[in-house]
Amino acid sequence: MVQLTLPKNSRVLKGNLFSLETDAKGKKTFKIYRYDPEKKENPRLDTYEIDLKKCGPMVLDALIYIKNELDPSLTFRRSCREGVCGSCSMNIDGTNTLACTKNINDVRGDLKIYPLPHMKVIKDLVPDLSNAYKQYASIEPWLKSTTETEDGLEKRQSPDERKELDGAYECILCFCCSTSCPSYWWNGDEYLGPATLLQAYRWISDSRDEAREERLDYLEDSFKLYRCHTIMNCTKTCPKGLNPAKAISKIKKAISERT
Repeated sequence: MVQLTLPKNSRVLKGNLFSLETDAKGKKTFKIYRYDPEKKENPRLDTYEIDLKKCGPMVLDALIYIKNELDPSLTFRRSCREGVCGSCSMNIDGTNTLACTKNINDVRGDLKIYPLPHMKVIKDLVPDLSNAYKQYASIEPWLKSTTETEDGLEKRQSPDERKELDGAYECILCFCCSTSCPSYWWNGDEYLGPATLLQAYRWISDSRDEAREERLDYLEDSFKLYRCHTIMNCTKTCPKGLNPAKAISKIKKAISERT
C-alpha cells in the first residue's frame, strides 16, 4: 500500500497557548493558523482563549481583540467590517467566508481559522491573491462601447436589461468561491475560476456593452472556462449568496448558441 507524506516544512505544528487566567463563563477558544516565512519555520496553530464579553459578536471582532490585547504579531486583512470589501475572507470552521459577517456563536466548540485554501500564504491569514487579480484583469472588467446615444447622454437600460446584472454585480472579489473549487486548486494557473468568470458574465450580460463576441472568444478555451465541472462548491460557500456556477453555465450556453 502506497503511503504519502507531506513535506517536512509543511506540517502544521502545535503552537503557543494564550490562556485566560480565570475560567470565564463566556470563554471561547480560537485556534489560528500562524506562518511567518521570514522565520523559516513550520506553520503552527496557536491557541487563544478569550472572554467573549470583551469583544464584539463577529469573528473579525475576536481577531482584532486578539491582535490588540494578546498578540500584536497576528496578521490578517480587514477593512470595511460590513461585508462589502472582501478583505477579511478566510477559512473559518472549515468554510470559506468573511470574518466580519461570521458570528462567533454560529460555531460550536473551538473555532479554527485558516487562510483561504490552496493559495500561497504571505503571512498568517493573508493569502497571495496576485494571480487571482491578474486573472480578473484579463477579462477587461469595464464597459466597452464606442457608440454614442442620440442625445449624448448615458446609455439607458430597461428594467429587464438591468435585472440581468443582478447576482453578478454584487460580487466583492473575496475569492471564497475560487479557493473552494477543486478545479481551481489544480488548474489555477490557467482556469480563471468562479469569481473571475462571474465577473466576466457581468459584462457579457450588460446590454450597454458592445464587446460581447470578443469576450466570448476570449473565454472559449478548454482551460479558462471548461475546467469548470459544476461541483457547486463555489455557490455553496459564497458569503454574498451569489451563484457563480449558474453564471458559468450561462457563459457556456451563450458560446454554444452562437456556433
